Amino acid sequence: MYLHSGCQIAISPDTKHFAVDWLGVEVTRATLGIIGMGSIGYKVAQRARAFNMRILYHNRNRRRKEEEEAVGAHYCEKMEDLLQQSDFVMLVVNLTPETHKLIGKKELGLMKPTATLINISRGAVIDQDALVEALQNKVIRAAALDVTYPEPLPRDHPLLKLNNIIITPHIGTATIQAIHMMAEEAIANMLAVLNGQPIPSEVFPK
Repeated sequence: MYLHSGCQIAISPDTKHFAVDWLGVEVTRATLGIIGMGSIGYKVAQRARAFNMRILYHNRNRRRKEEEEAVGAHYCEKMEDLLQQSDFVMLVVNLTPETHKLIGKKELGLMKPTATLINISRGAVIDQDALVEALQNKVIRAAALDVTYPEPLPRDHPLLKLNNIIITPHIGTATIQAIHMMAEEAIANMLAVLNGQPIPSEVFPK
């Protein structure tokens, strides 16, 4: 939020000085709750550890003890416990019938009023109407979304009118290097199928 707003202040023709009381929220030593501790969620945890964050996670299956210890992550069997304790909640789950609108009014109400919700999974994992209400009423401090439904949002969508949200256009993998890696992986999978070999990145393993 502060990066986006700060950029506008820095470049605005109306800016004559920078306010000294314009403060953000510290990430270091804050509590990060990761919902969905697959390969991407685990990489998030590895990076968060570098900021000395306290890491909580909720997942269908608990990670091995050595994996938890490697990043200092603590397992929350109940998602509610993670929501109540986290300063930042990051959604890193696949979109399935079970995760559709996983975060709704009840879940947002469990979060700290100072918390930020981050979604890098799929837009429909959040009930967007409930999120609008929560942001308008300061139920949570802010949200940062790389995904929405639909994409892009209609230009009159209420999420676009709020000042406590950042929305990016699904650019989590939008780097030259990542696109090259994804293309190479797709080619490797196609060649494996054509050659009757095991598929390296099988979506539905037998």
